[in-house]
Amino acid sequence: MIKILIADDHTIVRVGLKQMIGEQFDMKVIGEAVDGMEAIEKVQSLAPNILILDILMPGLNGIEILKQLKKDFPKLYVIMFSIHGEDLFAVRSLKAGASAYLSKDMELDKIIETIRVVSTGRKYISNEIVEQLVYELNREHDKPPHELLSDREFEVLRLIGAGKTNSQIAEELFLSVKTISTFRARILEKMNLKNNSQLTHYVIQHSLLEEIP
Repeated sequence: MIKILIADDHTIVRVGLKQMIGEQFDMKVIGEAVDGMEAIEKVQSLAPNILILDILMPGLNGIEILKQLKKDFPKLYVIMFSIHGEDLFAVRSLKAGASAYLSKDMELDKIIETIRVVSTGRKYISNEIVEQLVYELNREHDKPPHELLSDREFEVLRLIGAGKTNSQIAEELFLSVKTISTFRARILEKMNLKNNSQLTHYVIQHSLLEEIP
């Protein structure tokens, strides 16, 4: 039996996944989590085989959670689950240790197929992600500035580009305004930009705003 933990802050997503998985003969949802810290705690206490993890969670984001869990539980298989298309976070997720990256609009039978593939220790990588990985390898020495950012810096960059203030970003990420200001300063330095206006222009130019609420 494949034991699955679902970590997503949207109730409708957890309920839908649980119902779909519950119809399968070889898998079972053994727990749910609504934020990053609860996900880590549930992995520790329930020992699932697979974690289905939303990439944008309250507090710690999905990639930060993924990195911590893969360090502490290297045999845990993690499927990143996101409203965002594969072009935005898929490569980052796989490099951080994910076994698969799925969009939330993927067909149900494909999600089930991915769970079964991942449960055997293999990675599930779509043709689109393969193309991205090849592209990444071919231009490893010519990366755009935003790919030099840490995962958290990248998240802050996108929120600045969406027009959110430091206070709004701090509230959304459960961080202090001072911490967000520090991230902003690092982003400006790494990307060789001067102000929020230039950051916003960059984000729009590179289509990094996809579906920010």
